[in-house]
Amino acid sequence: MRCLVTGGSASGKSEYAENFAVELSRGGPLYYIATMEPYGEEADRRISRHRRLREAKGFQTIECYRDIHQALAFTPDPARSTGSAADAEDGSVAPTVLLECLSNLLANEMYAGSALKEEPEALAQRIFRQIQELDQRCSHLVIVTNEIFSDGHRYPPETEAYIQSLGLLNTMLGAWTDQVCEVVCSIPVLLKTAAAAAAFGKGEERCQF
Repeated sequence: MRCLVTGGSASGKSEYAENFAVELSRGGPLYYIATMEPYGEEADRRISRHRRLREAKGFQTIECYRDIHQALAFTPDPARSTGSAADAEDGSVAPTVLLECLSNLLANEMYAGSALKEEPEALAQRIFRQIQELDQRCSHLVIVTNEIFSDGHRYPPETEAYIQSLGLLNTMLGAWTDQVCEVVCSIPVLLKTAAAAAAFGKGEERCQF
């Protein structure tokens, strides 16, 4: 299944997404794709601490800052499943993947090389296609994004372009995923369920929260 988890800063969305991914994996391969680039000693310490905490839950961490479709290319379980299938062709179990987070991934892509020249819609479409390609290697994919659209401030054009791209990505992923959940004060609020997605032809119902 595919799930999009959103929420504001310090909302509890990360912990919720981790626990949900663990539940989905049912003891199978479990990967955490980290998109935050380390900047300075403090960031390195935080990243190391979070990595240790995730390891206790069974996650193997993969650092991938751009080109997210290549994140699983060198894993020991190069699952060759097709979206909803749980087993690869050779009998191995396709991994459950937690991608965190979309906002960092977008920033990394946006400020890499000539990406700033891309229109917001083109950039969002490119990242969306890469996530779809990544999904082909997963039995379950959980994606964490951020809710940054409620403050009402005006920003420089470059920042507005970033916000527009993230909004477009969230919209596309919300339509594509089976379930969408917003976490508020550590409380998950379902915005879309797998059953609703199936009713509207988005895919079969594979799991419920």
